[in-house]
Parts: sequence; C-alpha cells; structure tokens
Amino acid sequence: MSTLTNNTENQTINKIAEHYAEIIKLIGEDLDREGLVKTPMRAAKALYYATSGYRSDEDAVVNEAVFTHDGSRMIIVKDIEFYSFCEHHILPFFGTISVGYIPDGKIIGLSKVARLVNIYARRLQVQERLTEQVCQTLMQRLNAKGVIVACNAQHLCMKMRGVEKQDSSTTTTAYSGVFESDRNLRSEFFEALKV
Repeated sequence: MSTLTNNTENQTINKIAEHYAEIIKLIGEDLDREGLVKTPMRAAKALYYATSGYRSDEDAVVNEAVFTHDGSRMIIVKDIEFYSFCEHHILPFFGTISVGYIPDGKIIGLSKVARLVNIYARRLQVQERLTEQVCQTLMQRLNAKGVIVACNAQHLCMKMRGVEKQDSSTTTTAYSGVFESDRNLRSEFFEALKV
C-alpha cells in the first residue's frame, strides 16, 4: 500500500472516529470512562473494514481468475457466509449465499465467487440488491448460459428493534439466462443445496 493511500485511509478513519465520539456523547455516555476511551477509534477501524466493498474492484477480482472450460454442467458454490449492514438502520444482517452457474466456455476460480460476495456485502446494503448484484456480475463477467443465486439472512433490525422477531430470516433469489425459462434447472439447483 502506498504512503498516499495509507495517509488517506488514516485520515478517513480518524474522521469516522471523531463522529463516533460525538455519537457516544450524544447518547449520554462519558468518553472518559475507562471502557470507552479507545472505542471511537476501534469502532471507526471496524466500520472501515466492514465497508471495504466500497474500496474493492470487482473487475480485478473476477478478471484475474476466469479460465477457459469446455464443460457445460452446473457449478455450485454454496453456503458462502457474509456479513453486511442494513442501509436503513446501519445494523448488521448476516447469512449465507449460494451461487450456481452454467458456463459457456468460461469458469471462475471458486474462491473468487466468495470474494465477489464480500465486495457487495461489505457495503451499506439491502439483501435484495446484494443477491441481484452477485447474480448480474457473474452473468456479465462470465457470459454464462445462466446464473442463479439464493441468499438467506437474519437481520438485527428485525431482532433488536421494531418487531423484535428473534427467529425470523429472509430468503431472496435472483436468476438470469437459462434459469429464467427452465424450472427444472432451478429445481436442480435448490435440490443440490439440500445435500
């Protein structure tokens, strides 16, 4: 990492820490209390890391790991865990994403699918958009015959506040290409997730 990038990153984290300090004071806490003295900086670093998707380049992640492949059977990477922040309340939501695709001459390194999930999850987000972004990016970058994505998550904005439903979870799906017209392919994907 260059010195300029490091300086910019440090300045950003320091500004976030200043805002956290103000928020902590506004909710009625004492910043001089032993347990809170370093909290603004720790929270700023944690938030900066948790939102690293804004500073990641999906082109660099995807393009360096696309390979020629003649096969055309479905490839599935399942149960990729992720952590994100709801853009409405800035509270965490987390869960797993499973991705299936049918290649058309190109495949992607398996770890890159997980990295792509992280890029979109580590932003202020809604689950519906996260699911769609993973699907569309893989479809476009691989020029696949079809891509399908299933996401299941728990939202602290529903558990800690509001309706306070502790056992609730949300499932979203997105699919494109041959998965749109072929119900059997969609069924094959969801059956494979049960294994």
